[in-house]
Amino acid sequence: MKDILANLNKAFESRIRLGIMSVLMVNDWMEFNSLKELLETTDGNLASHLKALEEKDLIRMKKQFVGRKPNTSYQATESGKTLFKIHLDALEELIKSQ
Repeated sequence: MKDILANLNKAFESRIRLGIMSVLMVNDWMEFNSLKELLETTDGNLASHLKALEEKDLIRMKKQFVGRKPNTSYQATESGKTLFKIHLDALEELIKSQ
């Protein structure tokens, strides 16, 4: 049991962070507003969780202009994908052990 718990990553404990990573695992890039709508959260709440994941190098950000409007998109890094997969595997093992 201790080995399973050691593979749970605190970076993914929040519902919002779990949702962000889940979306980014199956989408190459995702725009901020699309993430906000999917996760049903506020700008500030989403921004703070994105920043926390970015600071840990789990996601990357790309800023560009579409026409005259700024557009911010996010992508999971390779290390982020790997760590998230380890986290999901640990959750699955935890559930199976019950």
